[in-house]
Amino acid sequence: QVQLVESGGGLVQPGGSLRLSCAASGSIFSTMGWYRQAPGAQRELVAEISSGGSTNYANSVQGRFTISRDNAKNTVYLQMRSLKPEDTAVYYCKVKNRYDYAAYWGQGTQVTVSS
Repeated sequence: QVQLVESGGGLVQPGGSLRLSCAASGSIFSTMGWYRQAPGAQRELVAEISSGGSTNYANSVQGRFTISRDNAKNTVYLQMRSLKPEDTAVYYCKVKNRYDYAAYWGQGTQVTVSS
Protein backbone atom coordinates (compact mmCIF):
# COMPACT_ATOMS: atom_id res chain seq x y z
CA GLN A 1 0.00 0.00 0.00
CA VAL A 2 1.44 3.32 -1.08
CA GLN A 3 1.61 6.01 1.57
CA LEU A 4 2.84 9.59 1.31
CA VAL A 5 3.70 11.75 4.31
CA GLU A 6 4.25 15.44 3.67
CA SER A 7 5.81 17.95 6.04
CA GLY A 8 7.37 21.38 6.13
CA GLY A 9 4.60 23.82 5.31
CA GLY A 10 3.80 26.90 7.35
CA LEU A 11 3.68 30.67 7.50
CA VAL A 12 6.61 32.67 6.19
CA GLN A 13 7.25 36.32 5.38
CA PRO A 14 7.84 37.45 1.81
CA GLY A 15 11.43 36.77 0.83
CA GLY A 16 11.68 33.88 3.26
CA SER A 17 12.38 30.21 2.73
CA LEU A 18 10.70 26.88 3.44
CA ARG A 19 11.57 23.28 2.73
CA LEU A 20 8.89 20.70 2.00
CA SER A 21 9.43 16.96 2.34
CA CYS A 22 7.40 14.02 1.08
CA ALA A 23 8.29 10.54 2.26
CA ALA A 24 6.80 7.77 0.12
CA SER A 25 6.52 4.10 0.99
CA GLY A 26 5.02 0.93 -0.42
CA SER A 27 6.70 0.80 -3.82
CA ILE A 28 9.46 2.16 -6.00
CA PHE A 29 8.67 5.42 -7.75
CA SER A 30 9.63 6.94 -11.05
CA THR A 31 8.64 10.60 -11.29
CA MET A 32 8.12 12.47 -8.03
CA GLY A 33 6.88 16.01 -7.88
CA TRP A 34 5.08 18.88 -6.24
CA TYR A 35 1.87 20.58 -7.29
CA ARG A 36 0.02 23.46 -5.68
CA GLN A 37 -3.50 24.78 -5.56
CA ALA A 38 -4.43 28.29 -4.51
CA PRO A 39 -7.99 29.21 -3.50
CA GLY A 40 -10.22 29.41 -6.55
CA ALA A 41 -7.48 28.16 -8.87
CA GLN A 42 -6.69 24.88 -10.57
CA ARG A 43 -3.98 22.61 -9.27
CA GLU A 44 -0.74 23.27 -11.12
CA LEU A 45 2.65 21.68 -11.47
CA VAL A 46 5.41 23.32 -9.43
CA ALA A 47 8.31 20.97 -10.07
CA GLU A 48 9.00 17.33 -10.80
CA ILE A 49 12.05 15.08 -10.83
CA SER A 50 12.69 11.76 -12.51
CA SER A 51 14.38 8.79 -10.88
CA GLY A 52 17.50 9.76 -12.80
CA GLY A 53 17.46 13.33 -11.51
CA SER A 54 16.05 15.22 -14.50
CA THR A 55 13.98 18.17 -13.34
CA ASN A 56 11.16 20.30 -14.68
CA TYR A 57 9.95 23.57 -13.14
CA ALA A 58 7.04 25.90 -13.63
CA ASN A 59 8.20 29.21 -15.06
CA SER A 60 6.88 31.03 -12.01
CA VAL A 61 9.27 29.24 -9.64
CA GLN A 62 12.30 28.74 -11.88
CA GLY A 63 15.41 30.02 -10.12
CA ARG A 64 13.71 30.25 -6.71
CA PHE A 65 12.66 26.65 -5.99
CA THR A 66 14.81 23.53 -6.11
CA ILE A 67 13.46 20.00 -6.22
CA SER A 68 15.59 17.05 -5.15
CA ARG A 69 15.12 13.45 -4.09
CA ASP A 70 16.78 10.78 -2.02
CA ASN A 71 16.05 7.48 -3.75
CA ALA A 72 17.32 5.44 -0.82
CA LYS A 73 14.71 7.10 1.39
CA ASN A 74 12.00 7.40 -1.30
CA THR A 75 11.75 11.06 -0.33
CA VAL A 76 11.32 14.15 -2.46
CA TYR A 77 12.12 17.67 -1.27
CA LEU A 78 11.17 21.14 -2.41
CA GLN A 79 13.45 23.94 -1.26
CA MET A 80 11.61 27.24 -1.69
CA ARG A 81 13.46 30.54 -1.51
CA SER A 82 12.52 34.17 -2.15
CA LEU A 83 8.93 33.31 -1.44
CA LYS A 84 6.21 35.64 -2.68
CA PRO A 85 2.59 36.09 -1.55
CA GLU A 86 1.49 34.50 -4.82
CA ASP A 87 3.22 31.28 -3.76
CA THR A 88 0.54 30.88 -1.10
CA ALA A 89 -1.27 27.61 -1.74
CA VAL A 90 -1.75 24.06 -0.58
CA TYR A 91 1.20 22.06 -1.86
CA TYR A 92 0.68 18.43 -2.83
CA CYS A 93 3.24 15.73 -3.39
CA LYS A 94 2.60 13.43 -6.35
CA VAL A 95 4.46 10.22 -7.18
CA LYS A 96 4.19 7.65 -9.93
CA ASN A 97 4.58 3.95 -9.29
CA ARG A 98 7.55 2.68 -11.26
CA TYR A 99 5.86 -0.59 -12.15
CA ASP A 100 2.34 0.39 -13.25
CA TYR A 101 2.65 4.19 -13.47
CA ALA A 102 -0.27 4.68 -11.11
CA ALA A 103 -0.24 8.15 -9.55
CA TYR A 104 -0.59 8.85 -5.86
CA TRP A 105 -1.16 12.15 -4.07
CA GLY A 106 -0.20 13.34 -0.63
CA GLN A 107 -2.67 14.97 1.73
CA GLY A 108 -1.36 18.47 1.08
CA THR A 109 0.49 20.98 3.23
CA GLN A 110 -0.39 24.66 3.52
CA VAL A 111 2.18 27.29 2.61
CA THR A 112 1.25 30.87 3.43
CA VAL A 113 3.48 33.79 2.47
CA SER A 114 2.40 36.93 4.26
CA SER A 115 3.78 39.79 6.29
